[in-house]
Amino acid sequence: MARDITQEEIDTVDAMLARARQAMEQIKDYDQAQVDRLAQALGWNCGNETTFVRIAQMGVDESGIGDRAGRAGKRFKILGVLRDALRQKSVGVIEEDPEKGLTKIAKPAGVIASLIPTTNPELTPPVTGIYAIKCKDAVIFSPHPRAKATTFEMVRVMRETLKKLGAPEDIFQCVEKPSIPMTNYLMSQCDLTLATGGKPMVQAAYSSGKPAYGVGAGNSTMVIDETADIAEAAMNSRISKMSDFGSGCSADGNLIIVDQVYNQMKDALIAEGGYLCNAEEKALLEKALWDDEGRRTINTVAVSAQTIAGIAGFDLPEDRKFIMVEQDGIGKEHKFSSEKLSVVMALYRAKDFDDALRMVREIFDVGGKGHSCGIYSFDEERILRHAQNAPVSRIMVRQPQSKANAGSFENGMPMTSSLGCGIWGGNITNENVSLKHYMNITWVARPIPMDRPSDEELFGEFYNTEVM
Repeated sequence: MARDITQEEIDTVDAMLARARQAMEQIKDYDQAQVDRLAQALGWNCGNETTFVRIAQMGVDESGIGDRAGRAGKRFKILGVLRDALRQKSVGVIEEDPEKGLTKIAKPAGVIASLIPTTNPELTPPVTGIYAIKCKDAVIFSPHPRAKATTFEMVRVMRETLKKLGAPEDIFQCVEKPSIPMTNYLMSQCDLTLATGGKPMVQAAYSSGKPAYGVGAGNSTMVIDETADIAEAAMNSRISKMSDFGSGCSADGNLIIVDQVYNQMKDALIAEGGYLCNAEEKALLEKALWDDEGRRTINTVAVSAQTIAGIAGFDLPEDRKFIMVEQDGIGKEHKFSSEKLSVVMALYRAKDFDDALRMVREIFDVGGKGHSCGIYSFDEERILRHAQNAPVSRIMVRQPQSKANAGSFENGMPMTSSLGCGIWGGNITNENVSLKHYMNITWVARPIPMDRPSDEELFGEFYNTEVM
């Protein structure tokens, strides 16, 4: 049963908010060059290889989730966020349109409550911090209990960075003893919440009474047609699935492969390190991944393939990197068609491309609407048909999904650690949450020459006809 918030917790949050607002007041007159310099310093001090690897591995050790060797690969996201931030204005006049007589002026969003997921305690704070300092916001980070020490350590580095440059360190603060009541109160008192994490966290953010950017659940699904480069598709599927042991909601969960290349793709995945379960192993795997109530078991989330197999009760050769099951059924009763958050993927055989599109729709009816899809094809018409068909916010073409969705140096997606899933996913935005979401904008409108079309132009063939 949920407990009530204590007076001590209320006092702690209130004091943090007061310090945050005072810190914002101290930087309210900083110009663009000053905030850009702070953003660069944060990027370097948090994103240099030595610091990030140390804290990333600390996060895996503390939470027990993720790949200790591979987690450090997320460092590129800090570099990309800094790149995007530095290329945009965020102070004063940020856009002018003389033809329409419009000027846009950026202003801070305010004090942001940033809810940190257990899977990204080393990445989300500096990503949020770079965008926030660019807009002269303050941030109070609320960590997941299983990763609070890691979150606190990264925020400590961020505070030290500001302090050394003469900026108020209370621009960034971290809750030391997080609890659900305390986090709920924090969200209700801050100006904006960024909720990156599970469904209950996002729902709480939207129920806080304050604006919130949340993210929806994933169930990333790839379509592979007969025009695909099969070796590339298999390699990218392995890269995406293996990133931090599949902890991300963008990691390939389902591969829908057209019949013509199904066996070829299956063999290529095995060559990339995939292990194909037999019927008995698949049954054992299902019991290990989901409990009797149909909920994902925590001990199988974002751990190695060998660990999962051991929990399930079968042996897995040491050279196998991820686990595959062949799947026909789609629906709530077919658990492998839902999000897996692990190094397990389901393989579907489609009769043809139209059949693959049907399967995509059915899979997203199970879960993951609004999040992500991908395709390996060189047929532009099919790529667009897939994009028009799938109820998702982003589709990656011939790219490792979990490395590309949130921005990469090889596509034009805004860099972020938070992926909006639109109305499909119960979110307010379909976009990658980035710099523009961290600011208020004042529109200044000046008079322009009359821009009113004639009634004949507006009503077209219906002008002056009998009203229906």
